[in-house]
Amino acid sequence: MITVGICTYRRPVYLEKLLTELSKQYCEKGFGYSVLVVDNDINGSAEDIVKKAGKSVAYDLRYMVESRKNISRVRNRIVKNCNEEFLAFIDDDEFPDSNWLHNLYTQCIKHEADGVLGPVVPFFDLTPPLWLVKSGICNRKAFVTGTLMNNPKYTRTGNVLFRMSVFGKENNPFDEKYGTTGGEDSRFFESAINRGAKFVWCNEAVVWEAVPVERFSRVYYLKRALLRGAMNAKKSKICSISTAKSLIASGIYTITLPFLQIAGHHYFMRYLVRNCDHIGKLLGLLRIEPVKKRSFEFN
Repeated sequence: MITVGICTYRRPVYLEKLLTELSKQYCEKGFGYSVLVVDNDINGSAEDIVKKAGKSVAYDLRYMVESRKNISRVRNRIVKNCNEEFLAFIDDDEFPDSNWLHNLYTQCIKHEADGVLGPVVPFFDLTPPLWLVKSGICNRKAFVTGTLMNNPKYTRTGNVLFRMSVFGKENNPFDEKYGTTGGEDSRFFESAINRGAKFVWCNEAVVWEAVPVERFSRVYYLKRALLRGAMNAKKSKICSISTAKSLIASGIYTITLPFLQIAGHHYFMRYLVRNCDHIGKLLGLLRIEPVKKRSFEFN
């Protein structure tokens, strides 16, 4: 009934945990799922993990390799090899609640939606710095169950269930131009929403995202914000209201940052990251990209 697609790249410990947790999904009569892992490591480093898991889990488990380093190609490979009516995506550094799939599916049917998104909650491997927790940088916006998701800004593929019909006859629904920078998922959602696709939110379909110690660094979040801003620049114009808002916001943030540091370092970091989003966008409009791809990522 549902294929769960996992894009992976050299995260053996997290992948093993995810495959184990997926075996705990609630299944009522007539409800079932399989799992497809597509490895973006040309050396197939995840194969042994998948083979080992395949001996103990009850669900059908498949494995493929996409040799070209590009997350969009991995996602497209999963779409092409989904043989069910529904496709769920979950990241290899996440793990789901036991009712995750069932809750997504129930809301999809109830609302006759083309897709359902759910919350991604940070899970810290080790005790994180206080500034990181209090700043809320790792937190993502959540919505009331049933909320119509019309703004691509709040969409992603880390926790989503699609009807396969939403992809239509598109062979490569995820744009490969964004395969090394990120943003391929929001671009797909934007296109689908513009075509009239309906996406809703399910706040009970929870997954947790591991936040390893490598992401306790301030630089990580600043680089990610600059890159995110550069991606937003690709769909903006220099002479636009959006650009004017970024100019004004960046000026205000820059002026107030010293005072925010006095108020508390977590405030300073929260708004410094937001400032970098705007700075990245403004630099991107000038064809300046201080961060060109997600080489700073843990994977």
